[in-house]
Amino acid sequence: MSKRAVLEVIALDAEDAVAAQAGGADRLELVTDMAADGLTPSRETFAEIRAAVDISLRVMLRLADGFAAGDVDTLVRRARELRSAGADEFVLGFLDETGGPDLAAVEAVVGALDGCRWTFHRAIDRTPARDALRKQLADLPGLDTYLTAGAAEGVDEGLPTLLDEAARSGEPGYEQQILVGGGLRLDHLPRLKAAGVDAFHIGGASRPDGWSAPVSADAVRAWRAALDA
Repeated sequence: MSKRAVLEVIALDAEDAVAAQAGGADRLELVTDMAADGLTPSRETFAEIRAAVDISLRVMLRLADGFAAGDVDTLVRRARELRSAGADEFVLGFLDETGGPDLAAVEAVVGALDGCRWTFHRAIDRTPARDALRKQLADLPGLDTYLTAGAAEGVDEGLPTLLDEAARSGEPGYEQQILVGGGLRLDHLPRLKAAGVDAFHIGGASRPDGWSAPVSADAVRAWRAALDA
């Protein structure tokens, strides 16, 4: 039997989390402030969501819009606070002024995660050298996923890159799972699945009434059905 594809849904609060799990999500990305494209939630919000659902939670570590790390000491402190509250999976990704990975910031934050699994998020879609970034990050402990649309503009533009990177699975720098998100639509799924992509991330697609409304279990269920088809 083929392995079930991972469906990750963005959740802002416990209501979102419960609906996403009911619809068939395997994992949640926890963020706050989608006006800034998703920042670190509070320890209290994490605790409420953790108490409400029993699926995996990946918590965003990001202080401001954009891909600069900002105050690394604050990032490390927030990571440790969330770890002490029970968080054991994370999402992060910082670029330097050249567009390459900010290795000092990434390594400092990863050092506070105690070996937890984590996703390098869509900062990869803003670097001018994706292959170099992957190889620079390849040996960091806990890195098991790249969240990517293949291009900054979204999956429509990035699909060729996603297919190419999926074909390189297992090569040095390409051992991590590709989690496709960013303008992802249901009609993208057949080509991605045929290429071996087995993890998918949705945000707005789980909220047919917009970000001011909660996650719709029915919308998530439609994605779950499409992935399982």
